[in-house]
Amino acid sequence: SHGGSITGKGHFAGEDQAPTIYTISKDNEVCGTGTREIDYVRVNGDALTDVVVYLDKVKSGKAFPAETSDATLDQQDCAFKPFLLIMQNQTSIASVNKDPILHNFHAYALMRGNAGGPKRTLFNVSQPEPSTLTKRVKMPGRAPALKIECDAHDFMHSFVFVAKNPYFARVAEDGTYRIDNIPPGNYSIRAWHGQLKNQQSRVEVPADGSATVDFTFK
Repeated sequence: SHGGSITGKGHFAGEDQAPTIYTISKDNEVCGTGTREIDYVRVNGDALTDVVVYLDKVKSGKAFPAETSDATLDQQDCAFKPFLLIMQNQTSIASVNKDPILHNFHAYALMRGNAGGPKRTLFNVSQPEPSTLTKRVKMPGRAPALKIECDAHDFMHSFVFVAKNPYFARVAEDGTYRIDNIPPGNYSIRAWHGQLKNQQSRVEVPADGSATVDFTFK
């Protein structure tokens, strides 16, 4: 009761990075030929997309969104889809191989938040065609997300943000976000991006009121 909200925007102030280009070197009849581009840092004007904003250490409050406890990551046309998935910690993720070839589902916990820091293998499973495997995810320490790779195809990449409480929001294409129904109080608020250094701040959420927190990534 008397919950508040937080709104804001994720800004990008650095130099926009060019997409990474991978050579499609095997299983061309399924994966295609030539090269594949992956844009790890998607910028829309001054806004950064693929950001999840979340509160740290909230012990009570609203329920998780239903879709976060039924997470599915497809392997289709030699790509992980979606590129960014959100799931609930200590629930299961289903990996669905829709291709007629062998894939590999390698999940790394990003120990400091992004792919540039240390990472730890959470599970690494070969997945024959076509099939579905399900793994339960329990994140170690403060790691907020997973990097997913296929060891059989080095051009397959995706990220999974693993929410430890229901107070999170994925930014819109214009970088804006809103988190609702927050118990009044003082919180640590963080902004996560799979490739860039994560951001954090403090915020006081008033009863029946709203606070604003913006983040700037470089």
